[in-house]
Amino acid sequence: MTSAATSIPVSWAPQGSFHHVGFVVASIEKSVEGFSESTESEWDGVVTHDPNQGVRVTFLRSKEAANPLIELVEPAGENSPVIPFLKRGGGLHHLCYEVDSLEKQLELIRSKGGLITRQPLPAVAFGGRRIAWVYTKNKVLIEYLER
Repeated sequence: MTSAATSIPVSWAPQGSFHHVGFVVASIEKSVEGFSESTESEWDGVVTHDPNQGVRVTFLRSKEAANPLIELVEPAGENSPVIPFLKRGGGLHHLCYEVDSLEKQLELIRSKGGLITRQPLPAVAFGGRRIAWVYTKNKVLIEYLER
């Protein structure tokens, strides 16, 4: 239990591998301005189509360089895997962490009861670097991005 007088320990300060937070939206173009304003972030106007994942994505960068990126994810067609999520209202979808080895991370997450929902595959938005998707036993969808 904590009181209002206590603060988060310095040792809890983020140290580095949190890459981005992903939000599913119906339209990047119609959503980006609101996200940019409310998060005080910048957008470079680049939208990337990833046929391997069936989505279009864009990233917003915080004015604070140490903060994670914000990813807006839009379905790219009727068979996009994010359509069911969007039909339930969209919104906060996943957290992404960079890891040195996808294989080691997936082995670790399996040992903790995580379900691998998408095996490693190259991601267009990350220059072909591999990603994998995991659903944790606490019902959090995590994307792992290989360094």
